[in-house]
Formats: sequence, structure tokens, C-alpha cells
Amino acid sequence: MGIGQMNFATFDLNLLKVLDALFQEGSTVKAGARLGMSQSAVSGALGRLRHALGDPLFIRHGNRLVATDYAEALREGLRAELERLEALLAPPRAFDPAQAEGQFRIAGSDFFADLLMPQLGALLAWQAPGLKAQLVELVPTDYIASLERYEADLVLVPDTDLPSWLKSAPMFSSPFAVIARAGHPRIKGLRDEAEMPLDLFCALQHVLFSPEGKLAAMGDAALAQVGRTRQVAMTVPVFSGVCRVVSESDLIALVPLQLARKVAAQHGLRLFAPPMPLPAASIIGVWHRRAEANPQAAWMRARIFEVLKPLDTAPLGRPLAGGK
Repeated sequence: MGIGQMNFATFDLNLLKVLDALFQEGSTVKAGARLGMSQSAVSGALGRLRHALGDPLFIRHGNRLVATDYAEALREGLRAELERLEALLAPPRAFDPAQAEGQFRIAGSDFFADLLMPQLGALLAWQAPGLKAQLVELVPTDYIASLERYEADLVLVPDTDLPSWLKSAPMFSSPFAVIARAGHPRIKGLRDEAEMPLDLFCALQHVLFSPEGKLAAMGDAALAQVGRTRQVAMTVPVFSGVCRVVSESDLIALVPLQLARKVAAQHGLRLFAPPMPLPAASIIGVWHRRAEANPQAAWMRARIFEVLKPLDTAPLGRPLAGGK
């Protein structure tokens, strides 16, 4: 019976290592020494190989075993397959960022184009020039789906309940600020970073960040708690657009405080504390459990955490817990 008729389901794959050692050494004694087996164990394995493959495999020639034509045809392919399996099953090598190559996809709002990507770009250019970071949009209405649908390696979103197949870590707390253009006629008498009066906040028209085009968000729920509403004049799907609209109109907006401070000078904006209690968003990083032990992915996550964790800040006019 040749290999085409061999019952592979019952074949002992350990015999292939014996066959490879016999190719390398040409002797059952030397093959046994290579494998840590006795000469009789190697001879027994060779007998099982001959039976399974239906060929003598080796003919004794003096003190050496000479491969048959059939066995010789297996030699090169067998070594290649064993090397491939050894590489497949080997433990992960120590990760060297300087030599690494690949891509890492981060799903998040354009908030992170300002507050993550510049520093991450500088860090990668210095430590891992072969790695490429890609910021991609979130899947609308189902941010966690970005991991599968957009093949993201990490999703940056407000804290939420997660299924068991995901891992997460806290990043930073993101309070909110009211932004208005510096020349806005209705804010001249207000002190920078002071609380905007509730009546003024509700009287002015707002531009709302909403990738899905919704006309209500966290700010509206917070206003409802104090029995008030605001006027939403438009929605914009990106934070950069919200800041641009505010800088060139008399609309105001609620945006993450870290972003407001980052772009205030560039867009000529003034910052104020919201007039109603508005809980800060707790931003987390989420990734698939299958990537937990991937050394390259773990290294990238760690670098992203290093950039983002210092963004943690207290709301305007309020210290961080612990006196920070």
C-alpha cells in the first residue's frame, strides 16, 4: 500500500521525525542519538513507517542506510513541512519594535486625530518605523462592531458593557466644555473657564457632534434632569467640523475638554464650564481576546495607553479625585 492509500487518521505523526532523522544520519544508531531514542526504538519506528507507507524506505549498504527512490522523493518536502510546523508551534519570539513590520488599526472618533495620532506618529517613527497606525471611523450605532467589520485592532469608546470575547482597559476621563468663538457678542462679560449661565446656554443655538445625525445627546439628558432644553441648530459627524462651525458662527457646542483646550488657540475659541451637572465620559480601549497574547498588538496597545492616560483631567473648576 502506497502513501496514496495510507490511513492518515491512524498514522503516528511522530514517525515523521524519525524518518527525518534517518535521512539526516543514515543510521538507526545516530538517528536515535539525535532524537534521544534507543537504537531498537528507532528500528521499531522504521518498521512501522515501512508498514504504513508500503515501501522499504531504506536499504542497508555497508554501515549506512540508503534511501529508496520513493523515500528520496519524500526527503525535501518532509524537511520543509517539519520546519513549517516547528515555526507554527514555536512560542512567540521576543518582540523587537525596531524590526517589526505591519499595520495596527484604531477605531475611534476624529477626537483622536488630534489627541492621539500626532504623538503616536512621532513615537512610531522613533521606536518602530516599520509599523503603520491607521485611525478608522467607528461603525455607526454599534461601535464594538468596528472590531469585526472594520478589522480594527483596538476600539476607543466611552465605557460600556462588553461581551465576554472582548478585553478592555480604562484610558482617561473626558469631561466636557462649552466652546464659543472669542468674538461672540453674548459672552463678552463671561470669565474664561467659568460656568456659563444656564439661561444663556439654553438660549444660544448649538451645533451637536453626532455621526448618526441624532438631535439629542448626553447634554440634553443632563438638561432634562434640571427641567431645561437647548436649541440644536445642526449636527456634524466629526469634532473637527463642530469646532470649525463654532469658530465661524454664533453657535456654541459641548465638546470634550481635552479637545477644546487643544484647539482653542487654533480656532479662536473660549471655554466655559457647562451649567448643569454633566458626567465625564470614561474612555476605554477594547480589543479582541484572540489578540491578547500577540506581542506586536500588545506593544502597540501599551504605547497608545501611554499617550492617552495623561489626558485624564478634572472638569472645569473641579479638582480630580485625590487632589490631582
